[in-house]
Amino acid sequence: MVQLPENCCKPEFQRDPSALSLLYVQSSTGKLVPLSAIANITQNVGPLTVTHVAQLPSATISFDTLPGTSLSQATDAIKQVASELLPSTITPSFQGSAQTFQQSFNDLGALLLVSIVVIYLILGILYEDFIHPITILSGLPSAGFGALLTLLIFQVDLNLYSFIGIILLVGIVKKNGIMLVDFAIEAQRKEGKNSFDAIYAACLTRFRPIMMTTMAALIGTLPIALGTGVGSEARRPLGIAIVGGLLFSQILTLYLTPVFYIYMEGLRKNLGQPKFKFSRFFFKKPKVRGEY
Repeated sequence: MVQLPENCCKPEFQRDPSALSLLYVQSSTGKLVPLSAIANITQNVGPLTVTHVAQLPSATISFDTLPGTSLSQATDAIKQVASELLPSTITPSFQGSAQTFQQSFNDLGALLLVSIVVIYLILGILYEDFIHPITILSGLPSAGFGALLTLLIFQVDLNLYSFIGIILLVGIVKKNGIMLVDFAIEAQRKEGKNSFDAIYAACLTRFRPIMMTTMAALIGTLPIALGTGVGSEARRPLGIAIVGGLLFSQILTLYLTPVFYIYMEGLRKNLGQPKFKFSRFFFKKPKVRGEY
């Protein structure tokens, strides 16, 4: 227990560090001992404030990236240096924009997977089939590859914005597959065509709307990819990823999707299974009295 002298809060005691010698500390025997008897009071340079993170004292070191260096490369280099130089008693952690970047980037992979699964379920309910949603989503790998290849050509890092562009490609590219598969299914059901003739007619009939919608999305995104000005460096990766993915996937869509459709239909016939409907899976027909 520390006993404070009377009038210790006066300004003259707060200006002079030697006033600390007026403090008394209670010993184990109950007597008061002056602080100068058990401690040496010296003046030195120290921080004006001590920051805390999770109730632990912390020191903040700020950094910036060189031109052409991404934030992910900087954080990886800092982690390597910290593991080599800092003792085990110090726990390094990122704060601010670096922490936000890491948390966001770690969740984007799961977000991409969830979006694909949700789209698959919606398409399965729409077509009442498990196979053709896979056919529609078959163009997504080419779109992702085109986006990554374009980022590599223009030497743009895969950051938060470019990853968001890849997620947007999932919604833009799948409409090409929907146009082809929807027409082919209707041709098989109503006109009795086989899978080859149905998808071939779909490619001829839906070529113009596919090109129109793709060019509309491409021209709308091109200003973002070529944009200049304040803040354009943050938006350009998003535009470059979308433009590259659209161009590459558009070239391959009219080749991959029909082939995938024919093979999936052939697989269905080889297995000897009819089209499995989602309605049969989620809803069961109620039994009528006397029905077995």
